[in-house]
Amino acid sequence: QVQLMESGGGLVQAGGSLRLSCTASGRIFSTDIMAWYRQPPGKARDILASITYGGSSWYESSVSGRYSVSRDNTKSTMYLQMNNVIPDDTGVYYCSLERQSSGVPFNFWGQGTQVTVSS
Repeated sequence: QVQLMESGGGLVQAGGSLRLSCTASGRIFSTDIMAWYRQPPGKARDILASITYGGSSWYESSVSGRYSVSRDNTKSTMYLQMNNVIPDDTGVYYCSLERQSSGVPFNFWGQGTQVTVSS
C-alpha cells in the first residue's frame, strides 16, 4: 500500500506563485507514475501534470508553461511549482500514484490540498 500526503496549498493572489508537495509512504516502484489533479468547485477532477520515475513529464495545455512538476525519488516526493496563477487555478489539488498490476492500472490518492487564487 502507498499513502500520499499533499501540502503547500493556500491562498495566493493572481500572478503569484505556489509550490505543492506530495510525499509518498510505502514502497515505490520505478514503473510508478505520479500525477497532479485539480478539482474546481462543482466540477470534475482533471489531470494537470504527470511525471515518471525517470523524470519524463507531461502537462495539460492550460498549465503548460506556468506549472512545473518535479520528483525527488530519494525523498519519495513530487512537487508542483505553480507560477503566474490565475483565478481559474482555484480548486482542490490531488496527488496520485498510478501503478500497473497484471496490466491493469490503479491509483492511490492523497486527501487533497486547497488552492485559492484571488483576483
